Amino acid sequence: MKLVKNIDKTGSKKPEVSDKQAEDAFKTILTWIGEDPTREGLLETPKRVVKAFKEYFKGYNQDASAELLKTFGDVEGYDDMVVEKNITLESHCEHHMAPIIGVAHIAYIPNQKVVGLSKLARTVEVFSKRLQTQERLTMQIAKTLMSSLDAKGVAVTIDAAHQCMTMRGIKKEKATTVTNYFLGQFKDDINVQNRYLTYISK
Repeated sequence: MKLVKNIDKTGSKKPEVSDKQAEDAFKTILTWIGEDPTREGLLETPKRVVKAFKEYFKGYNQDASAELLKTFGDVEGYDDMVVEKNITLESHCEHHMAPIIGVAHIAYIPNQKVVGLSKLARTVEVFSKRLQTQERLTMQIAKTLMSSLDAKGVAVTIDAAHQCMTMRGIKKEKATTVTNYFLGQFKDDINVQNRYLTYISK
């Protein structure tokens, strides 16, 4: 089973890499760091790492928009914001492949239809299970929700710790990064934006 599909969005073929090739690459890395990949404790490590990577990066095989296809129109005129807070988020930075761990907050203003609450968390999951920057991740979630739901507005906030700066480099273990992205009414109306920011700060 390959980790990613071999056709990208442009229709171009991606190189096909087998599980065995990936395992061999991890054996090389083990040797590079000074380990012996043939010792008992490491014999199954490359296979385990490949299996783990399939879970870490399963978002490459998922379509966030498809998760949002099923909506509900029977909302009896509800037109105020829907806010989902504290969605746990686990991703990996594209610069060091180190974990990004934090929470996402999402709000949208429906336009005659709503989506199941679990689908908001699923959208976060799909995009976070790829190599990311936090800025791009925040924007991808917001833009996908806006277009897929034809919403009147979308707000996304991510508050996360990057282990590329807590475990290495500058090693500021308590540092977190906050990103916001606003679309529609959340961008155009400061009162709507402030209401959202008040909700997520409670």
